[in-house]
Amino acid sequence: MDMATAGLADATADPSTACFGSCISVNRVLNASSVQPQERPTTSQQVHGVWSLVTYLVEVKESDETFPPMGNNPSGYVIFTPEGRLAFTLSAEGRQAAESIEDSAGLLSSMIAYTGTYTLEDNRWITRVDVAWNPEWVGTEQTRYFRIDDDRLTVTTPWRVMPNWPEKGLTRSIVTFQRCR
Repeated sequence: MDMATAGLADATADPSTACFGSCISVNRVLNASSVQPQERPTTSQQVHGVWSLVTYLVEVKESDETFPPMGNNPSGYVIFTPEGRLAFTLSAEGRQAAESIEDSAGLLSSMIAYTGTYTLEDNRWITRVDVAWNPEWVGTEQTRYFRIDDDRLTVTTPWRVMPNWPEKGLTRSIVTFQRCR
């Protein structure tokens, strides 16, 4: 006799125990086929991998202006390794090979690139920069706030004067990435 039949047999034998016997039978069936919940990945595990740039906007604190500093279709990646290394590169749309020294200097302001070791603290990552497109960043700690929603990584910088557009005063970047699969 299977479990379901056993519960029915209990019900016909003594109506006062019908629910009790049926509930035990249903409970046994459910427990036998239950799926154990999977552990939620840690923040560190969620951030590991390669992320491709989707949008890059800058907000100006004084005026509330928001602008795409590297055009509407910039490119870039951020890579987090399990070993604690980060590589971050953004490049403006439409960059062309330099034809002069002046062009080369201009290209510097159309990109952001740095690498270093990182640590995670709640919704922040802190990079200890060891190589950067801007020598002023080498040896500094760069803090970023982040949120992960499924395969989207949204990053916000603290307010600061950015070397690429110092004339804007205090700005913060809002950068969105998509996980590469």
